Amino acid sequence: MATTRTAHTVWTGALKDGHGTVSFDSSGIGDYAVSWPARAEEANGKTSPEELIAAAHSSCFSMALSNGLGSSGHTPTRLTTKADVTLQPGTGITGIHITVEGEVPGLDQAGFTAAAEDAKANCPVSQALTGTTITLDAKLA
Repeated sequence: MATTRTAHTVWTGALKDGHGTVSFDSSGIGDYAVSWPARAEEANGKTSPEELIAAAHSSCFSMALSNGLGSSGHTPTRLTTKADVTLQPGTGITGIHITVEGEVPGLDQAGFTAAAEDAKANCPVSQALTGTTITLDAKLA
């Protein structure tokens, strides 16, 4: 069964001095301020499309890695995943770097790295972002 999730943004003003609010409609988790300065300079309490992509990618990757590990008989105790999405103003998103640390009983580093590479290649968010270079560091705790 397919699912659809929805968010919307209301923007006011020009790019550089305008501002907006992104609302998470499906979950109802809240409304968050966005602005160009928060995207291209410092966050200052606001979010950005890149931070939202990082959140989506880190959670999707974690789910894919957990599934892959569990399917091979190595259910993780804990996975901590960070996604860094880099924006170069005027160019766009220039890369995503995933860092994952896992606690996986009975699995060696080589097995963990292989599972992490598979998750990187096959999580739906990675697949949606195939036009972007995605790099990975994976280590066992």
